[in-house]
Amino acid sequence: MSRTIRFNQAGGPEVLEFVETTVPQPGPNEIRIHVKAIGLNRAESMWRKDIYIEPVKFPAGLGYEAAGTVDAVGSSVSGFAPGDVVSVIPSFSMNQYGTYGEVIVVPDYAVVKHPSSLSFTEAASVWMMFVTAYGALIEDAKVTQGDFVIVPAASSSVGLAAIQLANYAGATSIALTRTAAKKQPLLDAGAAHVVVTDEADLVDEVMRITGGNGARVAFDPVGGPNFAKLLATLSFQGIAYIYGALSDEVTPLPVLEMIGKMLTVKAHNIWLTSGDETRRKAAVDYILKGLESGALKPVIDRTFSFDQMVDAHRYLETNGQFGKIVVTV
Repeated sequence: MSRTIRFNQAGGPEVLEFVETTVPQPGPNEIRIHVKAIGLNRAESMWRKDIYIEPVKFPAGLGYEAAGTVDAVGSSVSGFAPGDVVSVIPSFSMNQYGTYGEVIVVPDYAVVKHPSSLSFTEAASVWMMFVTAYGALIEDAKVTQGDFVIVPAASSSVGLAAIQLANYAGATSIALTRTAAKKQPLLDAGAAHVVVTDEADLVDEVMRITGGNGARVAFDPVGGPNFAKLLATLSFQGIAYIYGALSDEVTPLPVLEMIGKMLTVKAHNIWLTSGDETRRKAAVDYILKGLESGALKPVIDRTFSFDQMVDAHRYLETNGQFGKIVVTV
């Protein structure tokens, strides 16, 4: 028997329940993992509330990321064996699989042997943050030297990953934060520039930093009324990726300005990359090289124990973290 976390109705963190389950057998193309750490994501909070990109089927499990050791493999699985140290890349529906458990079963294509330099806590955090940012900045926008990349909500795990990936590709990152308290930590985390939006005019600052040209790329998880101002910071034929909806207000689009500057606005999520075998492999190879070289490194804000999962979800929803929240098992 092992414990897993499920919920029977949408709601706050208190709907999460610990359930004793029989340890499942892996199917032909599945891998069973003894979990050591679980990475938490905003997507799981939205899933718990049933406001995510697909409807929840109850009773429901949840979780996209985990790290641990292989316990058993399915009859058709190759390349993995019991005892292997692995982590899970988000590439499945939470209606089918979940990672919030002491022992989990996931599809073999979602399992990665991560670098030995990473702890279980770090390995549980890397794939959502880096693959999400990689898909937009590296795979699609192909940022490179001379490009400026604006990163709103830069202290989030994906925001910090975007800063690192922009640097890794030779581009120049411009991190956005609302409060001055996070300015120095963002600079220490690798941001070339930091704009404190509660203290300075965003458009004026970006134009100053870019010599009046604007940034080629913005990578935004917020939306809302400030999205139009974000678009105003872009260069001619700039691209804005919107991959979240942290603001619950309407997101306006300045149509005439978009036409005049020939801007592109793209909705983005990790599935563009992780849902395609070829793209997923390219992303994993790219990120593994960055992790092994030290150019990419997850930033962990805080850890909780498995028994504290409800508290961890409450903390996740305060939006005060700097980096990733991880639960140890």
